[in-house]
Amino acid sequence: MAAAVPVPYHTLEESPNSRTIKIGDWEITARTNPISNAGELDALQAAVGGIPLPEMTFGNNGLKLLHKPSGWQYGFGTEEALKGVKNGELEHGDGGVKVGYADAWLKSRTGPSSQLPMPKTVPTKPYDWTYTTIYGGHTLSSSSSTTQWTPADPDNPKHTIPLAELTRHDPILFYAEIPLYEDELHDNGSSHLLVRIRVMPTCVFILSRFTLRVDNVLFRALDTRIYQAFSSSPPLVVRETSGWEAPYAWVQKVDTIPPL
Repeated sequence: MAAAVPVPYHTLEESPNSRTIKIGDWEITARTNPISNAGELDALQAAVGGIPLPEMTFGNNGLKLLHKPSGWQYGFGTEEALKGVKNGELEHGDGGVKVGYADAWLKSRTGPSSQLPMPKTVPTKPYDWTYTTIYGGHTLSSSSSTTQWTPADPDNPKHTIPLAELTRHDPILFYAEIPLYEDELHDNGSSHLLVRIRVMPTCVFILSRFTLRVDNVLFRALDTRIYQAFSSSPPLVVRETSGWEAPYAWVQKVDTIPPL
């Protein structure tokens, strides 16, 4: 039987819409609130460049990490995530997606045998309607620290996330699931960005995941993982990004879908 992991001293603070854990040199706060109201949505839309917002936008949700000795702060927020969505005409390499029936619909309206004229339309602001973002958190502007992210050394085992530690059955001292936005893509699939955090006796682990399903077209997942071991000295925060995309038909054919 594995030895029990000692639980370090920590405190928890809770309110109806936020939870905070203070453990060692770290203070971590997760905010989970209802969907933004009309006034908040108007302000958020202006802040992100005027693109239409997702159907379910949680503009007051977020996660903040503070390393008290250095003043370094890092966070996840809806406004910053939506600023990562392509605003403007999509170009090659932007990952633009058309729904499965788009070409057939356009041909039926413009082909030589078409009896149905194109409807009158009003120009709209171009943007990535799937709300794809590679956002993986940001350094908070109020941070007094000059710490910068640097590329990891692939030969240094400390610059990796230890999966064995994360799969141990250590007690979870703090857990939060923080939705930032979600959209049904006009009934053509779904798109959402969700941040999860868990604090264990030895470390902090964060997973920020964007998932996209466009019916009959593709599946897409973009992940950011952040790990910090309390024993690291000086403090070392590891951030890892990854993603995958597969055609819808291919995923339907496989027996086992890779876990999200």
